[in-house]
Amino acid sequence: MYDAVIFDNDGVLTYLTEIDVLERAIETTFGEFGVADPPAEDIEALHHLTIDDLEAVADSYGFDPAAFWRRRDRNAALAQQAEIRAGRKPAFDDVDVLDGLDVPVGVVSNNQAELVAYVVDYYGLDAVDVAIGRQPTLSGLRTKKPDPSMIETVRSRLGVDEPLYVGDSQSDIVAADRAGIDSAFVRRSHRRDAELSTPATHEIEDLRGLPELVEAGE
Repeated sequence: MYDAVIFDNDGVLTYLTEIDVLERAIETTFGEFGVADPPAEDIEALHHLTIDDLEAVADSYGFDPAAFWRRRDRNAALAQQAEIRAGRKPAFDDVDVLDGLDVPVGVVSNNQAELVAYVVDYYGLDAVDVAIGRQPTLSGLRTKKPDPSMIETVRSRLGVDEPLYVGDSQSDIVAADRAGIDSAFVRRSHRRDAELSTPATHEIEDLRGLPELVEAGE
């Protein structure tokens, strides 16, 4: 039996954010730093969240990368909160499964810590014991999955040894593997045809089968 379940958020508990929402948040950030109509390649670089791209773009404009990133992350978090309130980033129908789990529950997301806390509160995910996301700093950017550090932090805070990590991306599965724990890949409609170079321990179509999987622990 697994002694906890740790979930990714986007694509697992809530629907993915539309890319254009995040791109508009990046454009807004450029505007706040005095740049109108930034090139599409710079917007794309800041959407994929690599620190090398961030520093390269910031250097090309003479921005302080840490200050620009804090503003970009804040704008992205606010934009996604607005999407949630507007009903365009709903929770999946099967998140009620969390209430039936007889083990501690955690959330680890590459999205902003502010947004993760908002999701847990807005959707009343009372079963969640610990939820963390990226901090709006350069060091926080370095800890995004597939780095296992956030998973390891939640495992420590939950006080468990053998949690199951539930995700919907290659980085989720690799992060779990690096943390030395089992993983479950959720093949929702947006991941139906995804191919994994690092195989997950389990594959599930949705969250309905989780209680049985947690009980079996293998």
